[in-house]
Amino acid sequence: METYLKSKYYNSDVQIGAMKSLYPQFKVKKRGQFEIEFTGELQAKPELPIYTISIEYLGDNTPKVKVIRPVLVENPPHFYTQSNTLCLYHPNDYKWRKERLVAKDIVSWTAAWIYFYEAWLQHKVWLGPEADHSAEKNLLI
Repeated sequence: METYLKSKYYNSDVQIGAMKSLYPQFKVKKRGQFEIEFTGELQAKPELPIYTISIEYLGDNTPKVKVIRPVLVENPPHFYTQSNTLCLYHPNDYKWRKERLVAKDIVSWTAAWIYFYEAWLQHKVWLGPEADHSAEKNLLI
């Protein structure tokens, strides 16, 4: 039984089902068992802008989260400029595995990133949790 529970998230249909259940506003493009693109709108709080987000699920590789709209300011905090993707967690603190659900972890962390980004735009201080990346300037995600 435990083997089945561990392996059930290997199937992209489980990822798609979880996303449709929790975030039905996201559209799905399935490219293979371990490659899915979710695109949809998120709003961290009613008074904040609506963001259009793209999330690429890539199996055991870290999901890639991009903001499509609105356009982000140049060099925002907690952002990988090489890939134009959000930094939602430090790779040493959290290990992504294909068994984890994008809808459970990544979408909620993306909403939190949006909230803290909007606060940063106003106060120029990142008010959310963060890890020091200064020793990892060339980290490619």
